[in-house]
Amino acid sequence: MTRRSILIVDDDASVREALRRMFRAREWDIAVAGDAGSCIEQYERDRPDVVLLDHGLPGLSGLQLLAVLRERDPEATVLMLTGHAEIPIAVEALGAENFLTKPEDPTHLDAAIARAFETAELRRQNRFYPEQSTGPVPRGTDGAVETAGLPALRRQIELLAEGTTPVLLTGETGTGKGWVAKLVHAQSPRAGAPLVEVNCAGLTATFLDAELFGHEKGAFTDAKTQAPGLFEVADGGTLFLDEIGGLAPELQPKLLKVLESQRFRRLGGTREISVDVRLIAATHHDLEADVRAGRFREDIYYRLAVFPLHLPPLRERGRDAVLALAQHLLAELQHGLGRGPTAFSCEALTVLLGHAWPGNIRELRNTIERVLLQARDEREIGVEHLPADLRGLPRRGGPPATDAEGDDLSLALAERQHIARVLARVGGNRVHAARALGIARATLYKRQSEI
Repeated sequence: MTRRSILIVDDDASVREALRRMFRAREWDIAVAGDAGSCIEQYERDRPDVVLLDHGLPGLSGLQLLAVLRERDPEATVLMLTGHAEIPIAVEALGAENFLTKPEDPTHLDAAIARAFETAELRRQNRFYPEQSTGPVPRGTDGAVETAGLPALRRQIELLAEGTTPVLLTGETGTGKGWVAKLVHAQSPRAGAPLVEVNCAGLTATFLDAELFGHEKGAFTDAKTQAPGLFEVADGGTLFLDEIGGLAPELQPKLLKVLESQRFRRLGGTREISVDVRLIAATHHDLEADVRAGRFREDIYYRLAVFPLHLPPLRERGRDAVLALAQHLLAELQHGLGRGPTAFSCEALTVLLGHAWPGNIRELRNTIERVLLQARDEREIGVEHLPADLRGLPRRGGPPATDAEGDDLSLALAERQHIARVLARVGGNRVHAARALGIARATLYKRQSEI
């Protein structure tokens, strides 16, 4: 993790020293300056993450210095200390992240600085990802998007690709199980052979039997010719059985035999056929619960679950992973569109990161694709381009949007979403957001840093 840095700017040496002592235990890189000239020199040399700036400087005032810093670096992250009640509006207009009144409350100061570091990191990553995404998106690498920001998951996929055992992918709908199956196949020695996919929940038992194992002529009413099954088509490659939890009970013994012997008979046939197929299965069901309830065979479950891989929903992946995923999706979709913005504003990212994404990656992908079309003539995606329900606005012709999770939302998650919606409504203005929430601005920062 990159070491954090802060520049303290105050003309009072005792204040500088008191703040330095306060921050000494945090393992930050701490620099100090007593006037505007030394502040600009220090900032240009070190580019600290956060500047803690006193308003009452001699010569060039704190507000004037703030304007200079923002002119030299529009993404400078500045917190201002002030004892004047009229200052906040001017500070907000010039782009400071927060203002704190003197004397500083240590709790409020801690919360504000924590949030400022988070904003600085968000800005840094927002610059970094578009730089990494310039140029064409290579064909066949789209699936890597699904593991963006999750190095442990990528490593597990690499390990799975090296093996030959069956793979079981679990996770909610839309978490990228299909893409991971493609990645495992593409990185395996079987990459040159077919990857064949079938959804077990979307077909009747008879039709799925014929699809998987093939049929002989006359095996059923419409079987006018002999037809190979998908196991034969996938010979030498990989067969992906999506929604394996929906596999009909009468087909489960036949699947077990293939897993154990790599041999089967076509529907209506007597001759055994041998194949070399690696099986990848996926489900959003709790298969262990299905086994206990007698809906799924225990022996098949343990055959499949040699190396289970769970794909977490977006709400559990953390801010960095969702940010990386959003940036990768933007690069991929923007390249496909051939035009449009290549970055998000920090305010738009704040809203995206505050949403629970009940539809997971699929919902995020669809949202970014829609936003790209709407903002196709802009340089970046702003809050105003996001769908109304993400911004907490009423849907046209209907009541205000509600989160799909309903009562399943934790209090912390609900609070984070509410704060994000309020920020979106006021265009990211934290003074107005705090006023709308009925809390102090420093309290708003503290809430955001806690959840």
